[in-house]
Amino acid sequence: MTKKRILPPDRMAECESAHALFLSKKNELKLSQKKIADAAGMTPAAVNLYFKGINPLNAQFASVLSRMLNEPIEAFSPRLADEIRSMASNAKPSAGGTGAALKVLEMIRKHAGKGLDEAAQKKIADAVAEGLADERANNVVPADFSGLRAKPDEILIPQYDVRGAMGHGQLPADYNEAIRNLVVREDVLREKGVTYTSAAALAMITGWGQSMEGTINDKDPVIVDRCVNEFVGDGVYVLTWHGLLYIKRLQMVDDEHLRMISDNKHYENQTARIDDVSIHAKVLLVWNAQKL
Repeated sequence: MTKKRILPPDRMAECESAHALFLSKKNELKLSQKKIADAAGMTPAAVNLYFKGINPLNAQFASVLSRMLNEPIEAFSPRLADEIRSMASNAKPSAGGTGAALKVLEMIRKHAGKGLDEAAQKKIADAVAEGLADERANNVVPADFSGLRAKPDEILIPQYDVRGAMGHGQLPADYNEAIRNLVVREDVLREKGVTYTSAAALAMITGWGQSMEGTINDKDPVIVDRCVNEFVGDGVYVLTWHGLLYIKRLQMVDDEHLRMISDNKHYENQTARIDDVSIHAKVLLVWNAQKL
């Protein structure tokens, strides 16, 4: 029998403090885990994983929780509060640095040491999510974006040099792409019910194999959210298991195990220890072309 995964004492204490604060204020503020989940763009089950101490708190969720509870992040996680503030003194952006990283620095310098109101906390949460996405964008396919620009109501979604195996798993390899980057209108994503942590977190990769056939077919481009790096409820994820890359539907079996489900019924489902699975992104949309 496998040993139950336990967070380090300091991380567990943060989760317990956040849960206790929620319980103490939920009646006064008429809050529920579902309301917090909706504000954070996740499922109530995912919020429960934070409160139970299965998943450690992160900056994005802490910012949302702080805003919903009308309490500073320090009230339950001095570590995350210090982590965000320290960015202002430790980060050294390049001369040409722009975008999310500088927005975070600017806002932290402005509000450091002060009580953050709801609007300021939301701005910092959004900018932190974008900054994290920028930091992870180190394996994007090199491309010249000078002639490919998004309008204010559009999103430029970069294509990543990686493919997710929908079968027995594989390491990334060279292959030809049918689509090289994508510009899509935000309202198209809204109409399809697609929600994401931030526009900067969106990327496109290619599925490879037959195990998800019917949902994702061989060589279908898929749009993913790179800022979802832990299980946040039932869905399709990009993950690594025992060193191999997969696109699989995940369901939680218990506190120790996830079920890796293949939508193609000719493939067997598998059970994996949570500690053996690294989640890289959540699949949001299949961008496929069907012959008529």
